[in-house]
Formats: sequence, C-alpha cells, structure tokens
Amino acid sequence: MRSPSFITKLRPFEDRRNEMSEETMLLRLYTDENARHGDEAVMDLVIRRARRAGLAGATVLRGRAGFGARTAPIHEHHAFGIADNLPVVIEMVDQEAALRAFAHTVADLHHIGLMTLERVETLMPLRRD
Repeated sequence: MRSPSFITKLRPFEDRRNEMSEETMLLRLYTDENARHGDEAVMDLVIRRARRAGLAGATVLRGRAGFGARTAPIHEHHAFGIADNLPVVIEMVDQEAALRAFAHTVADLHHIGLMTLERVETLMPLRRD
C-alpha cells in the first residue's frame, strides 16, 4: 500500500525541531451548545474571534456528556433531542503569547466554564497560509 503523497514529503520531526522558535501551546475553552452571547452562539463567536486574531488553528469538539462545577447540571443527550445541551470544547493552537493575548479577548463572554493552557508537541510546523 502506498503512503499518501504528503507523508512521503515529510522530513523527520528531529530535522525540523529547530524551525519552531517557541513551543506550541493548546488553549481549551469549555462551554455548552446552548451558551449564547446576545444572539450568537458562544462557540461561533470564539471561532470568529480566533480567526480575526490570526491564530494558527481552532476546532470545536462536541461532547457526549459532561459537567462542570458542583452546581452545574450534567450536560447530556436526552431522548428525541428534547432539551439537549451537550458540552463543547474549543481547542486553539498557537504560540503561548498569541494564546494568552487571545484569552483576554474572550473574557467578556459568559458561559465559558473553564479555560486551560498546556504545552503540546507539534509534529508539523504551524502554518499561517
């Protein structure tokens, strides 16, 4: 079986390690599907702001179930989809300074339950094209 063409063009990660000037970070925001800021869904607003801020990438992940603080309800699927409010995680990848600056731009949004920042090892350099 042949490898996809992009795989054969990759150089070993060790050869590219010095191309990354800073460590890549992952910013996660936890919210839920029904979280709104005015008329807009929080997850859509965060993604648009991340794009405008020029972050390297962002993805919205929908969970099957979850809960936050002790007083928060369990977010889960209900029969026939009635009153569903599933958990959502928004992941963004970039350099630390860019993600820390971006975190301040979403501070005005309610219904973001938790924000985490962690170092990640990238296997391909971040692209901004």
